[in-house]
Amino acid sequence: MTTPQAPPAPSPQSVATLILDVEGMQCAGCVSAVERQLRQQDGVITACVNLITAIAVVEYDLLVIEPATMAAYLSQRGFPSIPRDRETPTTDQPSWRDRARVEQRQQQQRLAIAAILLFFSALGHWGHWGGPMIPVLSQISSHWGLATLAILIPGREIFIDGARSLRYGNPNMNTLIALGTGSAYLASCAALIWPGLGWDCFFDEPVMLLGFIFLGRTLEGQARRRATAALEALIELQPQTARLVSATDFAQEAGIEIPVRSLRVGEWVRVLPGEKIPVDGQVMQGQSTVDESMLTGESFPVVKGVGDRVTAGTLNQGAMLAIQVEQVGTDTTLAKITAAVEAAQSRKAPIQRLADQLSGYFAYGVMAIALLTFSLWSLWGETWLEGQGEMVASLLSLKLAIAVLVVACPCALGLATPTAILVATSLGAEQGLLIKGGDSLEAAHRVDTVVFDKTGTLTQGCPHMTDCYPLGNWSERELLQWAASVEQGSQHPLATAILNAAQRETLPLWPAGELNSEPGYGASAQLYPPDQPVGLCRVGNARWLMQAGITIPEILTALTETLARDGKTVIYLALNDACIGLLAFSDPLRPEAAPTVKHLQDLGLNVVLLTGDQPAAAAAIARQLGITDVIAQVLPANKAMEIAQRQAQNHCVAMVGDGINDAPALAQADVGIALGSGTDVALETADIILLGSLSSTVNLGGIAAVLRLSQATFAKIRQNLIWALGYNGLLIPIAAGLLLPQWGFLFSPPMAGALMAFSSVIVVTNSLLLRDRFFDPRHHGKN
Repeated sequence: MTTPQAPPAPSPQSVATLILDVEGMQCAGCVSAVERQLRQQDGVITACVNLITAIAVVEYDLLVIEPATMAAYLSQRGFPSIPRDRETPTTDQPSWRDRARVEQRQQQQRLAIAAILLFFSALGHWGHWGGPMIPVLSQISSHWGLATLAILIPGREIFIDGARSLRYGNPNMNTLIALGTGSAYLASCAALIWPGLGWDCFFDEPVMLLGFIFLGRTLEGQARRRATAALEALIELQPQTARLVSATDFAQEAGIEIPVRSLRVGEWVRVLPGEKIPVDGQVMQGQSTVDESMLTGESFPVVKGVGDRVTAGTLNQGAMLAIQVEQVGTDTTLAKITAAVEAAQSRKAPIQRLADQLSGYFAYGVMAIALLTFSLWSLWGETWLEGQGEMVASLLSLKLAIAVLVVACPCALGLATPTAILVATSLGAEQGLLIKGGDSLEAAHRVDTVVFDKTGTLTQGCPHMTDCYPLGNWSERELLQWAASVEQGSQHPLATAILNAAQRETLPLWPAGELNSEPGYGASAQLYPPDQPVGLCRVGNARWLMQAGITIPEILTALTETLARDGKTVIYLALNDACIGLLAFSDPLRPEAAPTVKHLQDLGLNVVLLTGDQPAAAAAIARQLGITDVIAQVLPANKAMEIAQRQAQNHCVAMVGDGINDAPALAQADVGIALGSGTDVALETADIILLGSLSSTVNLGGIAAVLRLSQATFAKIRQNLIWALGYNGLLIPIAAGLLLPQWGFLFSPPMAGALMAFSSVIVVTNSLLLRDRFFDPRHHGKN
């Protein structure tokens, strides 16, 4: 007998990500079912489903399975699915917003029909409530007809979906409703056909039950649409057309209006005052103010002139602009932000995974409790209610079992976390805070330590040279010329400062051999000055030069201490084997750095400064910011190690950085926060990105804002889960007749249905309150 071999792991080149728009999901049980059915297919690596946005994000092997196969498999099992193609959207394929509008209209139509049937059913029972008997409507045949119409017309989809889900072993909310409503209808039919049973007909209950359920679902749908409003607003920001002009006749040409997706990189577009900018590009002519508030959260318009970059979706307020196209379609910043927000809303927080697992078995548990209720009350109901009047035990037990089926609400449990995450991530995007997922939000609310990189994070990241001290017969110009010639191939901020200083002095740069750069230490190169001997020049810190056997003169060491106390960064120059001088640099603090640090400390967080700078310079910066915990002279490769040491002491650490050197530390931290102006590697590694850099004014205050948002979000999640668990834990036993023997209280099926319908509305509405609470300044810092 041979052991079956596990399928080979897919190669990274063949792994792709697919977004499926999935319809028909009603509760967290449906989420579990869709994820399970996707993962069962060969070639699917991971699958994550979001109930609110109705999408499934699937990682799969291109060589094993096709998107159409996955969509067809789900559609056959009651979840109509369509692959979403971001790159080449087609006009014949409705968008998810179009499908949402269609579903909304259908829900409203079903509610209207159910309300009409409920109205006539109430008229038929008017006589039972002390009013006159209405001819025809008061007859039992009319009640049967109304109940039958309610099941066949508005309730048809519920019964079809419930039966299909049960057939494939994935019972959901519709299964429970169909069982409850169908049992009430069939029991009433049995009482009508066989009067000898002694049962009452209650055809009104299926009509009322479906009416309440459709009312609740309509209200829930409206609340869900409010939750997705911010994401829809982001999508609506992208203009669909642009005015194409030629670069040569821009001033005279009116331009031709074409779809944005037809533009090509390098073409010019004209944007009039009051219009949205259709592409990412560079201003070639004109000067105007641009409102970037929807993308960055910044309330003040930004002045844009020739050479400045502008972003698709932002609003031109002042004057006409000519813009050269740099990115269009899915490559624009707006498209990437929108895609990231959608992806974030499909990434589950760990607490949500637990709720989804519980909900996956919820329907089975409820059906078991309903069967147990029916059995126990059928056997001992008369004994338990002895002396409380006549009753038919079988009919009572059936009504109680129906009440159990329809009062149970897995939706409340399934909606508790994703609605809050959706509102929070959308709200963050509005404020220029790009949160990559619910798992990032969950980690952020536990943060007790915030570690800041210095250069480019707490400082403006644009150092300038302040001091130049040559030794011996060297002049300042010669020292600067040697340093600039070494650094001419480097992108380091200090190298840029040296080159800018040399350019101001109009110093020519000498030919250089291959640049050798040591991250965290310095750089060296063989230089070939035209009128001097060839020399190996090193530009770097004291540790690096001493490792090369070069001695730092005492006069420079003493000078370094003085400069470091002023918060300046010092580097040394060595030619061949001798130190020839030093350069000092100052990098101003961001204006909001000190208030941000104080705010974080007021929230009870430990703030740490982590830098590769010298201890004295780091201490000077820390004093200005009020930071007492400083880690200096840390090599880029060791930053992640410092984070790990804090985590080993049971601290939850957030790392804030912007450069490629920060990427390992951002990845190591429990929460990595990157400035939007940072490198692509840092942005890819971080969990949360501050997007204010679209106007080059990243506001560090976003760090405190995202921590407050996280705390407020998880307060809402806890409230939702307490409600959902408490609701089901309390009302299911009551529906099963727990209070009936002693107190004579029980839920009728319509009452149980109304409670179930509104329990989900309460969860979604409570999540929406997060928006009002977060925007209320009275609650800032108190969530």
